[in-house]
Amino acid sequence: MKVLYLNGADIEGGAARAATRLLTGVHALGVDARLSVQRKSGDNPQIDGPPSLIGKAFGRARPTIEQIICGITPGKVSGPFCAAYLPDRLSELVADTTPDIVHLHWVARMMRLETLQNFKLPIVWTMHDSWPFTGGCYLPGDCTRYRESCGKCPLLNSSKEDDLSRRIWQRKMKAWHGLNLTFVAPSHWMAMCARSSSLLRNARVELIPNAIDVACFHPQDKLAAREALSLPTDKRLVLFGAKNFIKDRNKGFHLLAEAMTQQANSNWRNRIELVTFGSTVPSPPQAIELKVHNLGYQGDEKMLARLYSAADVFALPSLNESLGYTVMEAMACGTPAVAFNQGGVPDLIDHRHNGYLARPYETADLARGIIWVLENEDRRQELSSKARQKVEREFATDRVAEQHTALYRKILT
Repeated sequence: MKVLYLNGADIEGGAARAATRLLTGVHALGVDARLSVQRKSGDNPQIDGPPSLIGKAFGRARPTIEQIICGITPGKVSGPFCAAYLPDRLSELVADTTPDIVHLHWVARMMRLETLQNFKLPIVWTMHDSWPFTGGCYLPGDCTRYRESCGKCPLLNSSKEDDLSRRIWQRKMKAWHGLNLTFVAPSHWMAMCARSSSLLRNARVELIPNAIDVACFHPQDKLAAREALSLPTDKRLVLFGAKNFIKDRNKGFHLLAEAMTQQANSNWRNRIELVTFGSTVPSPPQAIELKVHNLGYQGDEKMLARLYSAADVFALPSLNESLGYTVMEAMACGTPAVAFNQGGVPDLIDHRHNGYLARPYETADLARGIIWVLENEDRRQELSSKARQKVEREFATDRVAEQHTALYRKILT
């Protein structure tokens, strides 16, 4: 069995990590698999990227070029949006690779919608966001127009029925028609949203979570981790991390800042500090009266595992997450997580069993959950143990790879 994976990049974001871990997992099971990306930064021999400097430059410029052509400029949209309009060379890549199955991951910015009709092969598509079943947005938020035919897109600030989102929806309806296409949802919430959409209502949607390398992400000595990272050893540390969280409002840092400010006004003021990563901004602009350690962008997984292990609790204040990769990584390192009860997060956190699910989007309850984890060390240790156990049981790479391999065989037979 030969599988070709496609993803926008090899090291950026949760989708990239999911694709590379799955590649490793299925390869260990004897599947002949390769990953082709638009932007390659690593040196994995199983991952292919543009070989020429021109190809590499176009891979980075492609999203910007498309946004300009389609008029999707920052002043006209209030969130990520993609039309998948520019031509690509994926048909030639598939023809040269001759796989049995093409497995798509985050491909919105590396392909033209109509290209899928050229593959003439079974296609599996892991939905790392909502883009496969919307008229162009990644996170529809409160909008449910994807259940019909999009149009009047709030993300485009549009009042027209026949706007860009409607036209993209129409292109997708035509492009998806007649394909041997199986969608994989990493969470129950994502599966529910996909099945309620007009584009995927009659499609095959399977539920398989994203994978994590439990050998890399594992509990480490907390004191040693803090000393290595130059973090205080006599404070309770709350950890938060997300790529570009200062600019991305969906990551909810403004809500965490409010919750932490409430801690500053309590008897925890001198006992608790916040550690952040993922943004290159030296210090968060929101005023937090507690001490904040900003460690910037962290791309090395071993360093990330050490960082998770150094914390007492991980906070995820996101408004919308398909699963919550950082929560999974924290739990794998034995760090209990506190998050809003939204999206796919409940697939990870069992309330008051291995973490805490706060009421969306009540910062007082988020603050309450953080203190609930911290105020009793015996409880925190029990949460830590159960968090690790759940990740090993349900999200380890070998288990997730087995589920995908079984799906491939089912599709081919």
